[in-house]
Amino acid sequence: MTLFLSVAIIVLIFVVIFQIAKASEYVSILKGEEASRQQNNKINGFLMVAFLVLGFVGIYVCNKMYYGKTQMAQGAASIQGEKVDEMLFVTLIITGIVFVITQVLLFWFAYKYQEDTNRKVFFFAHSTKLELIWTVIPAIALTVLVVFGLRNWFFFTGEPPKNAMVVEVTGKQFGWIFRYPGKDAIFGKKYYKNIDPATNSVGIIWDDEYSKDDILTEQTMYVVKGTPIKLILGSRDVIHDVGLTHFRLKMDAVPGIPTTMWFTPIYTTKEMQEKTGNPNFQYEISCDQMCGNGHYSMKGLIQVVDQEEYDLWMAKQKPQYFTAFPEKDPSAVPVIDSTAKKATIVKL
Repeated sequence: MTLFLSVAIIVLIFVVIFQIAKASEYVSILKGEEASRQQNNKINGFLMVAFLVLGFVGIYVCNKMYYGKTQMAQGAASIQGEKVDEMLFVTLIITGIVFVITQVLLFWFAYKYQEDTNRKVFFFAHSTKLELIWTVIPAIALTVLVVFGLRNWFFFTGEPPKNAMVVEVTGKQFGWIFRYPGKDAIFGKKYYKNIDPATNSVGIIWDDEYSKDDILTEQTMYVVKGTPIKLILGSRDVIHDVGLTHFRLKMDAVPGIPTTMWFTPIYTTKEMQEKTGNPNFQYEISCDQMCGNGHYSMKGLIQVVDQEEYDLWMAKQKPQYFTAFPEKDPSAVPVIDSTAKKATIVKL
């Protein structure tokens, strides 16, 4: 019923437009085609100026109403994000100036040079100088913007400082897995055929000595304020996209092809809650690539904390190796059941 009503409304609109056009045609015949055209030109010229003024008023009102609700008003939460915001503002200033000048000229010329019987049209066929100006200047401006963008891109995706914390981020339908290298600061090897959703969600090779202290968490990633964070991105099923909106970064997570980027947080989660006046504020990691039916729910959290809080959190984490092999967990000791005559594992 709703579809039928929508189609009927669309058809009705076309019928109304057609009837108005026919009526205008009949009026022009009665009044004289030339007189009717001149009158229409005057009306259109006035409407052009009115549309220009109302358009700029609308832009101003929308900016006042909604800018404060955007993340641009909050500011970036990373050093790299500040550079992205800087590029965006420079681009907006340049394109905004060009937009205002061209739109004012466009609509003003439509009003000023409407049809006039006392003015003869001047036919301007060609000007090499003008064509060079409106081609070369925009080309130079765009080239400069692209060069700044590429410079920052290579900076974000290049090698971070040596003191960077490294976290491996793996996307799955529909969530995130985070792996930390443990005390040896080296990730163990992994192989996709080793994936076990219960005990080995990224396919770690347990025979690798470096893998025995790797720590896995899901949905929440802990990082330290002021410390460079290198992310090694991957996926265990389809292409995902790691979106760090508050840090102004994003990068595809592709199965079998690791990608990297790094950033340095400048506000802890608590500081951002105070800065935004929102006690429920949380840094988010989202999937910015359509990845299936549950794409909408693929959201994780990033807890930015100071070094002391991070060390306390890390001390509470257990290597994934002990989840896969609980009998090798040194925090579990055998307790002899005197009646059953067998040992059981008790976690301390």
